[in-house]
Amino acid sequence: MAEIAARTGSVSRKTNETSVSVTVNLDGTGASQISTGVGFFDHMLDQLARHSLIDMEIAVEGDLHIDDHHTVEDTGIAIGQAISRALGDRRGITRYASLDLAMDETMTKAAVDLSGRPFLVWNVEFSSPKIGSFDTELVREFFQAFAQNAGITLHIFNYYGANNHHIAETCFKAVARCLRTATEIDPRQAGRVPSTKGTLV
Repeated sequence: MAEIAARTGSVSRKTNETSVSVTVNLDGTGASQISTGVGFFDHMLDQLARHSLIDMEIAVEGDLHIDDHHTVEDTGIAIGQAISRALGDRRGITRYASLDLAMDETMTKAAVDLSGRPFLVWNVEFSSPKIGSFDTELVREFFQAFAQNAGITLHIFNYYGANNHHIAETCFKAVARCLRTATEIDPRQAGRVPSTKGTLV
C-alpha cells in the first residue's frame, strides 16, 4: 500500500504590524496551541481547530496597542495560506460541505467549496459592535482573509440569534465542521482531483 503523504502546511509572515507563525495538519485530532494576544479570538480559533480536527499551532505578535484588526486579519491570511499548502493540488478531497449548526438560541449555516477560487458571502449581523473588548466586525475580516488565502468559496449565513458571542461562535464552529468534511480524503475519488477540469489550483 502506498504511503500517504502528510498533509501539513506552515507559514511565517512578518510585517511592520504583525509577526505570525502558523502550522496546520489536516489529518490531526483538533489539537491546538494558540496565542494571538486577543483572548476572544484565541477562543474562536480553538473552536476552529477542535471542530475541524485540524491540528493548529498559531503564534502571533501584533500591534495590539493600536487595535486588534491587523492581528486578526493577518492571522486569517496565514491560516488560509497554511491550509492551502497542506491541501496541495487538492487531489482526492471531498471538496464540498455544508452544515446548519445550532448553539442554544442561535442557528448559523456554513457552506464551503475548496475550489481554488476565493469568495466570501457573508450574511451575518451583530446587535453590538463589541463582544467584550473584541470588535464584532473583525469576525467577517477574519473569514474574508481566510477564504481569500485558502482559495475557497465560503458562505456563512446566520438565521437567528440573540447572543453575539453565540453568533460569532456558531460561525467558527460551522465553518470548522465544513472544513472537516471538505478536506477529508474521499476513497472513491481514487486520488483524482474532484473537478471535470482536472485542476482546482
